[in-house]
Amino acid sequence: MFIDECTIKARAGDGGRGCVSFRREKYEPWGGPNGGDGGRGGHVVLRGDDDQNNLIDFKYKPHWTAERGEHGQGKDCNGREGRNAVLRVPLGTVVYRLETGEVVTEILEDGQEFILCHGGKGGFGNTRFKSSINRAPRQHGPGEPGEFGEYRLELKSIADVGLVGFPNAGKSSLTGLITKAHPKVAAYPFTTLQPQIGIIEFVEEYDRLILADIPGLIAGASENKGLGHRFLRHIERCALLLIIVDMAGTDGRDPRDDYKQLLKELELYDPELLKKPRLVAANKMDEDAAVANLKKFKTRYKTAEIVPISCLSEEGIPKLKKELLKRVRKLRKKQKASPAPAA
Repeated sequence: MFIDECTIKARAGDGGRGCVSFRREKYEPWGGPNGGDGGRGGHVVLRGDDDQNNLIDFKYKPHWTAERGEHGQGKDCNGREGRNAVLRVPLGTVVYRLETGEVVTEILEDGQEFILCHGGKGGFGNTRFKSSINRAPRQHGPGEPGEFGEYRLELKSIADVGLVGFPNAGKSSLTGLITKAHPKVAAYPFTTLQPQIGIIEFVEEYDRLILADIPGLIAGASENKGLGHRFLRHIERCALLLIIVDMAGTDGRDPRDDYKQLLKELELYDPELLKKPRLVAANKMDEDAAVANLKKFKTRYKTAEIVPISCLSEEGIPKLKKELLKRVRKLRKKQKASPAPAA
């Protein structure tokens, strides 16, 4: 099961109570106070984990509580700090405050940590209140309560390539051919019900690409029609868009109109998506009608960069993989060369 959105309740640990204690030792009639401080409560910490790919851990465990701090003890012994509650989240997780909808943080790197709720400070022991006019203080701190909050976690997958297309265009077949994922493939619309994340391996190149395949889009997807609309966010952070088109025109469809409609839905969802580099995979080239349709397609979209393929005969698949690697590497170099934005 792929979970990309959920709600959690997080509570940090309370601080430990300070101790009231006095020295009672032989030959020390004026021992004085020796109560230790309470320990700090544990934090609720988010940690980016590259091994996680969805939020299923939080779907069935929405309540997270850190350990409270130990109380102070005599002989100037401070209480132990409470253990943190560490939430390992996939990269690309956006955290919203449930009440206001404001963005709290985004986890984008492996090992990145963010304190979601701070633990309460421990209370002072009576040693802290000793003074020249208060030689036997009996005051102590109760310890502060830990923070509490309700949050919505939303996953926006960080992938190199985002695969977009209409239902039955061959997205699942292509994903199964070029990655190690095993999506369901069937001859009916909306076979893909949830995003598929696959790894494209290049053994000889010592490299790999991450591909995000979202459910098929339909006209009106940007207006919450169909299945793909709620998963469009998974291609927001993709470096390259791979648009797969059924060039055979199955069911009397026109590949040129399909491509136009796909671009329109992407623009309506987020105009920034059209600024991303994109590559067109002209699928089903093993059928006779696809050859004529490809010529018409190139006539209308002269600037479109197209790689003809067939998921049935696997024609053009090696070329497509090489083209994806070349383009993503070029984008990576460009990103490294670009100066970091000013703070």
